[in-house]
Amino acid sequence: MRSSLEKYKMSRDKSLAPKVEAFADHQIITPHNTLRRAIRRVEDRERDDPVGRAEQALAGLSGEFKSWMRSECDRLAAAHLAVLVQGFTPQTRDELFRAAHDIKGDAVTFGFPAAGAAAESLCRIIEHAPNLDAVPAELIGHHIDAIQAIVREHNTIEKAGVAQELSDRLRGIADEYLMLVNKDRPERLEAIASPGIVPAE
Repeated sequence: MRSSLEKYKMSRDKSLAPKVEAFADHQIITPHNTLRRAIRRVEDRERDDPVGRAEQALAGLSGEFKSWMRSECDRLAAAHLAVLVQGFTPQTRDELFRAAHDIKGDAVTFGFPAAGAAAESLCRIIEHAPNLDAVPAELIGHHIDAIQAIVREHNTIEKAGVAQELSDRLRGIADEYLMLVNKDRPERLEAIASPGIVPAE
């Protein structure tokens, strides 16, 4: 004699059996939807909005963004100073690249898109110049100065539209230099000619 547990399992198994439709040349098997039991219906007032919560948290932190960007600029300046003192070594190169790359990644989120564009241009110089010691010191220095000025004078310079113009001109000069020094390295020219990857504001 079957126990009540076995009877329950059998009846449950039948209710979970897939629906089978047979045709002359094929069958369509539709499995039972077991997810309905896992879903809990909620009223509108109970619904969670993770995107809204994230935006609210970001808005709460926005007052810190300028100080965070200033810290990133200080790190970039320290990395540049190490290059000026020691020259380009694997360590100084990597630290300058990482500092610029971090600014490139954070700038749009923190509200400094033009600083991100200038930092990306600096990253491209470090990545694509065949000999960093031969890069004009002024070219790297102008990128560092531009990033710092954009962050320092953010409200004034962004409103005037000067920040983006400055970043665009730096990118143009950097690309012109990179195309010239890589003229014998066609595999690099394609990467240099590609558009920037800093997201738009």
